[in-house]
Amino acid sequence: MFESLSERLSGIFDGLKRRGALKEADVEAALREIRVALLEADVALPVVKDFIDSVKEQAVGQDVLRSVTPGQMVVKIVHDALVGMLSPEDPADAGLAIHGNPPQAILMVGLQGSGKTTTSAKIAKRLTEREKKRVLMASLDIYRPAAQQQLLVLGEQTGVTVMTPVLGELPVAIANRAMETGRREGYDVVILDTAGRLALDQEMMTEVINVRMAAVPSEVLLVADAMTGQDAVNLAKEFNDRVGITGIVLTRVDGDGRGGAALSMRSVTGKPIKLMGTGEGVDAIDGFDANRVAGSILGMGDVVGLVEKASQVVEQEDAEKLAKKMMKGQFTLEDMGEQFKQLRKMGSLDGILGMLPGAAKVKNAFNQHNVDDKMIARQEAIILSMTPKERRNPKEINGSRRKRIAAGSGTSVPEVNRLLKQHRQMADMMKKVGKKGGLKGLMGGMPPGMMPPGMPR
Repeated sequence: MFESLSERLSGIFDGLKRRGALKEADVEAALREIRVALLEADVALPVVKDFIDSVKEQAVGQDVLRSVTPGQMVVKIVHDALVGMLSPEDPADAGLAIHGNPPQAILMVGLQGSGKTTTSAKIAKRLTEREKKRVLMASLDIYRPAAQQQLLVLGEQTGVTVMTPVLGELPVAIANRAMETGRREGYDVVILDTAGRLALDQEMMTEVINVRMAAVPSEVLLVADAMTGQDAVNLAKEFNDRVGITGIVLTRVDGDGRGGAALSMRSVTGKPIKLMGTGEGVDAIDGFDANRVAGSILGMGDVVGLVEKASQVVEQEDAEKLAKKMMKGQFTLEDMGEQFKQLRKMGSLDGILGMLPGAAKVKNAFNQHNVDDKMIARQEAIILSMTPKERRNPKEINGSRRKRIAAGSGTSVPEVNRLLKQHRQMADMMKKVGKKGGLKGLMGGMPPGMMPPGMPR
């Protein structure tokens, strides 16, 4: 989401770092460029003004201009200002307030199409698996065709109980029944998915206010599409003024929106961004961490988030087995195929690369060599088209077998050859790891200019 803003800011900071010594005029020129970059990214004008004033006050000080690395000092000041802009005023507000007397209600509000129903299921799954909470979901959307059925289907997918709809039951009555069921059957959290409209109207607001009065929720979460720009900021302000929200959930953060809405919402409403929807899957939702988001915007990456993603798809036992094989210098095509499978489980390659330091440059390198999700899928298909014996012993794959594998995977013989060459280089590297011991051996065995998986050598 922040890709274009990140590229603009990276260019500005690269220019500052190259100059070495900085003058006050250099910093002010860079701040003017940052101001334009933020406005082009759809950040609200008052937010941009406050941000630039905050940065300028520190960046033109003598301690910065006379420091050994003034360019890096300016980057740090901008990073800290971004963290301040995005962080909740009270650190205790960062997480969901669900730890009072059960059942705690979470009221989901927002416009139609923002992803409320899917987000409700994602939050329910997250609370069930990470917080070990018993969660009950209820759909209060009696207007949109099949809305209640959609939540039932999502409940089956996530393993979370959903209130059975009753024909003709009104939203406030559904909310009361859900809370009563939660109390009677020992649920910790009740998630109430309210109806949305295509645009804000008095009828919707009145309904949400009535449901809030009936359920007395501990959280009122506004679900907002991060790709809608300034409209999302106006929506957040309107909901906060008329209904009173406790937090914001951004959806479609993995899209190609300009990201300014996310930077503006916290400042405009005074309410924290609590969660981010990062994809279509029911697992694709992350807690909002201001430090990590600021790092991503400034091209520092989000290594912590990357490790979290990896830990969700890689079993500890499997990782230990692979580590032992690596130390013995063993790395088969089966192991390689498993790596591809785990990589695809972590999400899109573009999203993973975006979490690496210097993401823009890494992405450009991959793009230049046409490395993308489709290439990884094709390489996995090549391995799956081999027999178990061929995967364990690639030396047996002669010319006729390569033709068969290419035909079976819908690829070409040159692609099969590239994969086999890539595997051979990786296997040789693993042997050096085993002989020299650990990471030192791995770095020493890495050939100059080694490319990521799938790149031509």
